[in-house]
Amino acid sequence: MPNHLAFYIVDVFAEKKFAGNQLAVFRNAAGLAHEEMQHLAREINFSETTFILADAPRAGGFDVRIFTPREEVPFAGHPTLGTAHVIRHEILKGAADKVVLNLKVGAIPVTFSPDGYAWMKQIEPVFGQQHRAETLAPILGLAVADVDARFPIQEVSTGLPFFIVPLKTLAALKKARVDKARCFDLIKDTVAKGILVFCPETYEPQNDLSVRVFVDYYGVPEDPATGSGNGCLAGYLVKHRYFGKPSIDLKSEQGYEIGRPSLLLLHAEQNDAGIHIAVGGKSVIVARGELA
Repeated sequence: MPNHLAFYIVDVFAEKKFAGNQLAVFRNAAGLAHEEMQHLAREINFSETTFILADAPRAGGFDVRIFTPREEVPFAGHPTLGTAHVIRHEILKGAADKVVLNLKVGAIPVTFSPDGYAWMKQIEPVFGQQHRAETLAPILGLAVADVDARFPIQEVSTGLPFFIVPLKTLAALKKARVDKARCFDLIKDTVAKGILVFCPETYEPQNDLSVRVFVDYYGVPEDPATGSGNGCLAGYLVKHRYFGKPSIDLKSEQGYEIGRPSLLLLHAEQNDAGIHIAVGGKSVIVARGELA
């Protein structure tokens, strides 16, 4: 394993330090083997760790790999925004309004606005299997009556698939607890491995939705801010006309139950060309270090 490899700790979807979702970002990591990247991701044990393979772009973008503590994933939201933030500020010294990341899922552009928010465009959502409340509610430790029956429970993917589960109240959202045995029994036969629950009641009055995400499959019991999952949610909201219209601009809060309050901005629009999704948020570099 190469010595003196630079890395950063970044809080993503955070309005200030020590909030949002933690991310470790390694630079010039092309010399690391797959197994070494996995060992580092497990050692750090954040939801995800990313590896920028080189400081120089290739084919119009920067090659980046994303690892959870358990495995490599083709796409994840907060690693995309946080890594783009590091590239812009540490490699390009703030001299770019747009950064493209070459991920396993494809090229993902991230644009930076003057208000400090960065936006990532997500790929066209894929809507998969629908499930019964009687199946998901017991897995979440909830009653069937806690689920909003006006809308489906559905698997949705914009690169990483999630179960999207609509709940009626913040009280139901707060009491959700995953039964791992039941969850793993379900997901052995499904494309989606993570579960996103949401409701229209919020902790902060200026926000529009409250969200929780459970991803035990990837070694993360609860994620404090999930850009990929919220992107799936944004597509779901317009497809099923949750707010009665084909476009949304919303503030989604997450992470309050685990002491990491996060804010994600969601934009989605459905037209004849499909569903277009962008997820925005702020990132803060908390620490810089070097691999011994």
